[in-house]
Amino acid sequence: MQQQGILFDLIAGSRKFTIYQPIILYRKFSADFIFNGYELLQHQVLITDDAGVIIDLVPETAAGDHIEELQGIICPGFINAHCHLELSHMKGLIPKHSGLVDFLLKVITGRHFDETTILTAIEDAETDMLQNGIVAVGDICNNTHTIRQKSLGRLQYHNFIEVAGFIPALAKDRFDKAILVLDEYRLQLAGSRSTVSPHAPYSVSPELFAMVNDATANSLMTIHNQETEAENEFMEKGSGDFTRLYKQIGIDIGFFKTSAQTSLQTWLPYFTKPRSILLVHNVATTAADIAFLQRSTNNDQRSNYLCLCPNANLYISNQLPDVKMLMQHAEHIVLGTDSLASNDQLSILDEMKTLQQQKQLPLAALLQWATSNGARALQLDKQLGSFEKGKQPGLVLISGVEHTALTAGSLAKRIL
Repeated sequence: MQQQGILFDLIAGSRKFTIYQPIILYRKFSADFIFNGYELLQHQVLITDDAGVIIDLVPETAAGDHIEELQGIICPGFINAHCHLELSHMKGLIPKHSGLVDFLLKVITGRHFDETTILTAIEDAETDMLQNGIVAVGDICNNTHTIRQKSLGRLQYHNFIEVAGFIPALAKDRFDKAILVLDEYRLQLAGSRSTVSPHAPYSVSPELFAMVNDATANSLMTIHNQETEAENEFMEKGSGDFTRLYKQIGIDIGFFKTSAQTSLQTWLPYFTKPRSILLVHNVATTAADIAFLQRSTNNDQRSNYLCLCPNANLYISNQLPDVKMLMQHAEHIVLGTDSLASNDQLSILDEMKTLQQQKQLPLAALLQWATSNGARALQLDKQLGSFEKGKQPGLVLISGVEHTALTAGSLAKRIL
């Protein structure tokens, strides 16, 4: 924030007083609509300082002169609640609509590139997110490749250090390795938010779930949940495409015992301590699953968020969640991009376009998922997500809109 100090010498008898008087440089913005994080408003002016800290949101009649008049919708910076920045070098390498199991096999066998290529792709992907209006990211980390880029502080991150291991005997070894990665993030990114998280129900043993349960009490974790119906089939019956996954990677799962329950209803009871959970994908999640989630967690006041990554779901399996059902039964929905291995771009605006086109959803709901809901999910809502006094949420202009509807030509541009 720019300030000018003006010194006044006040002489009162033999006494001299010096007063430092700051002058704050304000900016004023108006647009066709201003979305404050919760609702679309008209005939309002957003006032910030020159660093983007929110001073006020006032009616046009009270705003005075020198207003920057923009066309489109002004909204807070977007929150990308689910990303795999470390997979950015895999853009375009996996065929679309291959199904989740074949996608996973490609990631397992094809993610190993030279470090320079990986780091360059990470830098380029973060730049794209910044330009697309994203201000914070919930990022999945299996290694330390993203630390150098994150240390620049261009975006805010919650680092979810992912742990996986389906063989019970390997649980401690896998958990210990994840803790080593976690320690590196906490050491090298001082002040950052980093927590351990399980990969998915089909890749984490009960023994490993128990370790994560102890390590994440009273904190935030994420999990890939019900990304495909095959996940439910595997948990309920021990059959389906996931048996092929383990066969192809050479793992004997003769020890595995089915639960006769859906995937969500299988893994959730492993978490016996209070925490916030970010459930990602939810393509095969039902109303009964949501009811189970609410019954299981309301007593300890956990905050649970359902993260939708529609473009990744279409890329991998050409399917989408039953979004309108989720809206009826779940309180908190947020948006993510997943990775460039499963998406053509890292753009929250493009996720909103897909949901509006495919599911005919109101723009105000989509914008809330992308801003204030996302900030609460990543526990960054004291600073981000809404236009409230004292916050510094970033300003994004969405152009190319028709009244309150996105179009194919809609673009998001970071203003502050």
